[in-house]
Amino acid sequence: MSESLALQQVEVRFVGSPPHADRLAHASGFSDVEIEGSVLRCQVHGSFQPFLEALHGYEVVSLTSIPQRSFKRRRGGPA
Repeated sequence: MSESLALQQVEVRFVGSPPHADRLAHASGFSDVEIEGSVLRCQVHGSFQPFLEALHGYEVVSLTSIPQRSFKRRRGGPA
C-alpha cells in the first residue's frame, strides 16, 4: 500500500522566542529552518508529528502550511 506524503512550507509565529535551531535539528522530517524574531520557517516532509513534538512547550500564535509537492512512498519499503 502507498501513502501520499507532502512537502509543506511552514511558518510558525510564537509568543516570545521560538525554539533554538539546535533543538529542532534533533527532530526528523523537517529541514531548511530559518528563525527571524518570533517567526520560524521550515520545510516539513510527510508527517507533522515530529515537528509538533519539537515545538512542545512553546506558545504558538499562528501556523501556516503551504503544500509544495506530493510524492508517493510504499509502506514498509524504503523512504
